[in-house]
Amino acid sequence: MFDFAVFGSLFLTLFVIMDPPGITPIFLALTAGRPAKVQRRMAWQAAAVAFGVITVFGICGQQILDYLHITTPALMIAGGLLLLLIALDLLTGKSEEPTQTKDVNVALVPLGMPLLAGPGAIVSVILAVQHADSAGAQISVWAAIAAMHVVLWLVMRYSLLIIRVIKDGGVVLVTRLAGMMLSALAVQQIINGITQVIEAR
Repeated sequence: MFDFAVFGSLFLTLFVIMDPPGITPIFLALTAGRPAKVQRRMAWQAAAVAFGVITVFGICGQQILDYLHITTPALMIAGGLLLLLIALDLLTGKSEEPTQTKDVNVALVPLGMPLLAGPGAIVSVILAVQHADSAGAQISVWAAIAAMHVVLWLVMRYSLLIIRVIKDGGVVLVTRLAGMMLSALAVQQIINGITQVIEAR
C-alpha cells in the first residue's frame, strides 16, 4: 500500500533542500533576456535534468559513488565550488550575455545540476531508496520525487510572470541578489563538506 508517511517525509525533505521559492530569483537571473518561449523550455529542461540525475542516483547512486571512490563530502565540496563559480558570474554581470549555446547550458548547469539535483538531494534520495523495504514504500519514495520535480517546474514556469512586473532594472537587482545568495550557499556547502572530512578522520 501507498505509505503517506514515507511520501510526506521525503517530499518535505526535498522541498527544504531544493528550496523552490529560493530557486526563483536564481532562475530569473539566469534566464533574463531570453525570449519567453526559451525561458519556458529552460524551466522544464532544468526540472527534467534534475529528475533524471536524481533517478539515476536513486537507482544506483551508492554503487556509482563506491565504484568511483567518491565520498559524500567530496561531492558536497565539488558542488559548492561549481555553485561559487556561477555565483561570481552573476555578481559580475557575465551571465547577461545570452546566446543559444548558453541557453542550453544554463538549463543543464547550474539549474539542473547542482542547484536542483545537488549533493543534499542526491544523498537524501539514496538513503530513502535504501530504507524503503517494501513495494509500497518504494512507490511512495518515487512518487515524492516525481511530485517534487513537478512543483519545481511549476515554480520556475510561473516565476516568469515576475519578469514582466519588475522589468530590466528589477532583473539586474534580482541577478545581484541571486549571486549573493548563491555564493553564500556555495561557501556553506564547501564548509559542510570540509567539516565532514575533518570529522571522519
